[in-house]
Amino acid sequence: MSGGKETPRQKMIGMMYLVLTALLALNVSKEILNAFVIVEDGLNKTNENFDGKNGVLYSKFEKAMADNKVKTEPWYKKALEVKKKAKELCDKIDDIKSELYMEVQKLPSKEVADTFKLAMLDSKDNYDVPTHFLLGATPEEPGPDAKAIELKEAIIKFRKELIEIVPEKERVNLKIGLNTEDVYSFADEKMVHWEFNNFDHTTMAADMCIFAGLKNDIKNAESDVVGLLLKAIDANDFKFDAIEAKVVAPTSYITAGEDYTADIFVSAHSSTQNPEVVIGQVDTSSKEAKIVGTPVQVPVEGGVGKYVVHTGSEGLQEYQGLINVKAPDGSIKPYRFSGSYMVARPSMAISPTKMNVFYIGVDNPVDISVAGAAPTDVTATIAGGGGSVINKGQGHYIVVVKQPGECTVNVSVKTKTGSKSMGSMKFRVKKVPSPLASYAGITGDGKVSKGELLQASGVIPKLEDFVFDLKFPVISWVMSMNVNGAFVDYPAQGPGTTSQMKELLNRAKSGGKILIEQVKIQAPDGVRSIPGCVLKVK
Repeated sequence: MSGGKETPRQKMIGMMYLVLTALLALNVSKEILNAFVIVEDGLNKTNENFDGKNGVLYSKFEKAMADNKVKTEPWYKKALEVKKKAKELCDKIDDIKSELYMEVQKLPSKEVADTFKLAMLDSKDNYDVPTHFLLGATPEEPGPDAKAIELKEAIIKFRKELIEIVPEKERVNLKIGLNTEDVYSFADEKMVHWEFNNFDHTTMAADMCIFAGLKNDIKNAESDVVGLLLKAIDANDFKFDAIEAKVVAPTSYITAGEDYTADIFVSAHSSTQNPEVVIGQVDTSSKEAKIVGTPVQVPVEGGVGKYVVHTGSEGLQEYQGLINVKAPDGSIKPYRFSGSYMVARPSMAISPTKMNVFYIGVDNPVDISVAGAAPTDVTATIAGGGGSVINKGQGHYIVVVKQPGECTVNVSVKTKTGSKSMGSMKFRVKKVPSPLASYAGITGDGKVSKGELLQASGVIPKLEDFVFDLKFPVISWVMSMNVNGAFVDYPAQGPGTTSQMKELLNRAKSGGKILIEQVKIQAPDGVRSIPGCVLKVK
């Protein structure tokens, strides 16, 4: 709960509490308190969705670590620190809630539970015990030992620490919430403390909702901060302020008769301005490097020179040249490069057409050849991974694997004296990664117009940047939306949006959220559950 402008969640809880108080004054059955159960359940579901959303952010961090550990690690450590602090504060709220629950329910202190459900509470209307437990004997001025004071100090500390973690220039974009300032009480016609405003004579039912709402705010703050940290990874990258010539070849060890291919480029190159790449003997005696004799021009596309030379004689082959780059002032600045490659006698080659990984449940194409041998004389077998090799002819093979781990492809060739082993290559065997569920083009979470929502036909699993173009049939999923303070769930079989879901979407309002959850798909190796997404209506 926070001071200042009330959030929709605060307004909802406040309205229910006012209605509850009026109904109790009329001696209405306490069953009306069960309405708070719906509120708590909805908040708990939102917290679960935040966990899923934050999990996606941490997954992006892990991918960035794999791509560039040096650049990513400082921000990843900060993200893990945020994750730890958010968990510690949520755990503290759970501890306070558990203690209070046992106090109201009159459970023995030795009884411990991970969570307590409002639906199971007998005394939902009890406000004496919660007020005394959280605020002490003097609610208007609770002592330092009051649980509400302890909670308030923990929230203040958490909020301060999260703000300090965010880069200073990004703090203006931070909407962390969790304000604990004094607020004006219209009932008391004066300013009151945060803890008094939230917990003075509030029923146990309302307190349970407040606790769940605080966790909602904490996880939301975690999401905002981690999102800014993820954005900061590339914020300080240099923008073309250092130039160095590079030569990158797929391999520097090839067989005679094959083409040698290399990419020659400036490491800080621009795809919109092509440099001039030339091959030749470089004269370094003068102040500006230049080519001696007639240079060989290298074709350049998208800022990258493509150097292709047909190989003949065996042994070490060396070359050098210049990359001439146009500077901002219009002058030409040359950058020297050199490279080498080894030309060897022909030998056996195994060329995976995707990568050195075989995936379970899909056809993994592999090209296998032995220089000097006809494809019909080549035999390939596999050991490990529960695999098998299918010869498609002309050196093309399909590898099928069933078990994760490692496998080895062995190659032999038929000779006049019998079968001769030409070597082997190890491959990793992995499961196909899970896709992310998308709805109306949104994965993870994002904003979408109501028109886009109504036009979307259903859930589409997306697996980006993967070597295979795979389809993942949707088996089932659930759409959830808060309607009049209660979350409404509609399940669907298959990917399509049901008529009930379309009716639900017609009721969506600006600022509201639609949750796509419990998505099950058919993967190559069986049925999987994948993360859903959170859609916010523009």
